[in-house]
Amino acid sequence: MKSRDALWGVAVVVVAVVSIGFGFGLGVYTDQAFPDVLPYFPHHSTGKVDTTELQQAIRVIEADYVDGNVDSKKLSHGTVQGLIASLNDPFSTYYDPDQYKRLQQVYTGHYTGIGIYLSFSGAYPQITGTVPGSPAAAAGLQAGDQIVKVGDKDMKGLTADQASTLIQGPDGSRVTLTIARGSSTFTVTITRAEIQVPSVRSTVIADHILYVRIYQFSTTTTDEFHSALNAGLAGAKGMVLDLREDPGGFITEADHVISQFVATGETFELRDRNGNVERHTVSGEHLATAVPLVVLVDANSASAAEIVAGSLQVHHRAKLVGTVTFGKGSVQQDFPLSDGADIHLTVKRWYLPNGQTIDHKGLTPDVTVPLANVGDEFDVLQPALGYAKDTQLNAALTLLAPG
Repeated sequence: MKSRDALWGVAVVVVAVVSIGFGFGLGVYTDQAFPDVLPYFPHHSTGKVDTTELQQAIRVIEADYVDGNVDSKKLSHGTVQGLIASLNDPFSTYYDPDQYKRLQQVYTGHYTGIGIYLSFSGAYPQITGTVPGSPAAAAGLQAGDQIVKVGDKDMKGLTADQASTLIQGPDGSRVTLTIARGSSTFTVTITRAEIQVPSVRSTVIADHILYVRIYQFSTTTTDEFHSALNAGLAGAKGMVLDLREDPGGFITEADHVISQFVATGETFELRDRNGNVERHTVSGEHLATAVPLVVLVDANSASAAEIVAGSLQVHHRAKLVGTVTFGKGSVQQDFPLSDGADIHLTVKRWYLPNGQTIDHKGLTPDVTVPLANVGDEFDVLQPALGYAKDTQLNAALTLLAPG
């Protein structure tokens, strides 16, 4: 059951990075959160949280705050926000009703915005790429550009959700960005549009090497990946699976991708706080169990992308080339609330088939190769531009070369 079929009254399990920046469907593509849906039954807590002080604080504010027009909805939302923030978990968060509606758009890979991938590792949000055919791509925005301002709002230190809220907007509306590129700063005004984020794209390069890039693990990944294999495997001497800049997505889609390369065994496992283990095993067709394989990864390969890369590495099915991955080994559930808001809560951790976790550590490539500039990555949608500057892809091709 997919998210678009059952978002209310269910808990949505996701393995995706929150606010490291890969494009959130809120007008910026900064947070992949594609869900796997499990039944959720409302329950009553028997925990030890004392709500007396909280109730007293609410009564004091309502009775004595100098402005008598206290917004009760904002007060309620702020209360829940504070509870989640107290967990000190960057992947657990609270979405108010409007934010949760926009999050559901992310689940489909279809949203209204400008179509950029963002990283929040520095003082200002940095563009790591643009969605093919998007307004951002048409406006000439490039990987490495920093967003200094949106309108008159300085972007320094803003969270992914705050940035998304500023950049998002209705189809056809306009947004002005101040961009820092190298030593120059300029403004650009972009018209927002409906964006469909690609999942899988492929081509044949070099000496009959099938190159397949997975941008994210969405609801269409399994079918698109299957089609790419059917179309490109015949005659292929090797394959490069590119998971760079891939923030994750549906764990079921990760299962299916692994299963194309591995015929037997475990793909990964989930463990809850009580130590219960849920083992996932390979299934379905195994179209590519024999083709020589190299997987490209980087610091923005996360969650479901790490499940695939790590599982293939543990099974000795592929060599990893690139840099250490992000290191997100937790799983979140969406718990919709009665007013349309949502608690996005970490509920499980995932482990590789050998029982190891990559949480806060990431995967270490078999061959470490840095990339001078993210803009040097091979663009599968513009293969004619070549891959001369893509040191990681060239290293993969060297590994796949005969002899």
